[in-house]
Amino acid sequence: MTAATGPGGEASALADSPVVILGVSRSGTTLLKQMLDRHPQLAIPTESYFLPQLWDRHGDHPDREALLDDFERLPRISEWGVKRADVEELMPGNPTFADAIQAVYRAYAHARGKPRFGDKTPSYMQRLEVLERAFPDARYVHLVRDGRDAALSFLAMTRKPRFNPARPRGGASFAVQWRREVEGARRFGAGPAAGRYLEIRYERLVSDPEETLREACAFLHLDFEPAMLEYHRDTQADTLRDHPWLAEPPTPGLRRWRDQMSPADVEVFEAIAGKLLADLGYERAFRAPSARARCLGHAHRAGMAARIAAWDAALALVRRSPAWRLRQVYIRRTYEPGTGP
Repeated sequence: MTAATGPGGEASALADSPVVILGVSRSGTTLLKQMLDRHPQLAIPTESYFLPQLWDRHGDHPDREALLDDFERLPRISEWGVKRADVEELMPGNPTFADAIQAVYRAYAHARGKPRFGDKTPSYMQRLEVLERAFPDARYVHLVRDGRDAALSFLAMTRKPRFNPARPRGGASFAVQWRREVEGARRFGAGPAAGRYLEIRYERLVSDPEETLREACAFLHLDFEPAMLEYHRDTQADTLRDHPWLAEPPTPGLRRWRDQMSPADVEVFEAIAGKLLADLGYERAFRAPSARARCLGHAHRAGMAARIAAWDAALALVRRSPAWRLRQVYIRRTYEPGTGP
């Protein structure tokens, strides 16, 4: 699904708009980020995580000093090398949420001599409305991967996130997340982000990276740069845990659900997300999953929905309380710089 660009009179604004990579976890978003970040006009930092936290704490019209104080509490911004003075210089006196957040990203990009910035944080697939608040003129590139292959990649991860009961526990709950987030992003692309949304396939990115990047660059109003295909030449295999293949050129077939996923697991996955797989053009192994698989699918969907709702409600309360600041102290003490993709 490719949305049209805006009218010709908006060309200058389009050429400066933020770039946001969307995608479910383990869908190849880190690969696409590494490629686009090699463009001389675009800087995309490591996953940020903090936008929903700050939106829940400050809303659309934040107190400038209070928000700057919170920026200093976040270890990710510190890791980016962004200082309070850098942000203050770029932030207006009475900022909106978008003004403030974009000042952080612009400071990051300016430090690297680049005029445009972007973001790649898969967890934002659950809070797309916050992305629109932070980047109201962003252009979105949604990278979609066969959910069964993404599930295999997810289950093989060695790096575990901090406590999060809404995180999938296995292949079936990952299928629920994959369906929820892909469908949500597609609705977003047809609604609030209409005209600013491009959908591309992971499988095409790794099999024909140049042509896929040319399409993405045209949509983003960037000239294609061959250097984007050389992302792997200055990447150390051990610098990004769970992403050692970033030190190699794009490689098709890293995960093969037909060979690596049991038929029972495939059936349950397809009972949950089979229709979406078919809508996206992916082959199904089970046209009519069994009653047992459908029951398991319904149970996993209900369980994930309940956990996500409870977790979101708890987070909203914590973020508005003094407990959030205490949590940032703990995170700073236990944070491992350079471990995020």
